[in-house]
Amino acid sequence: MPSVGPIKRRDLIAGLRSLGFRGPFAGKRHQFMRRAERTVRLPNPHQGEISRGLLIRVLREAGISRNQWESI
Repeated sequence: MPSVGPIKRRDLIAGLRSLGFRGPFAGKRHQFMRRAERTVRLPNPHQGEISRGLLIRVLREAGISRNQWESI
């Protein structure tokens, strides 16, 4: 994956899958992905890319370190 920065939603999903997450599954307002007991809500940007700040929040919610993300 590229360094922690703006990213396309499909690239985020592919990265999470490579780290063992399943999904995305339909939720009430947002889709989500799951690995064991951990659930991560996926942002749904209608235009453009997911910003650096939002990506960092998603990775924190997923329990993924910056080093893990950059090594995939």
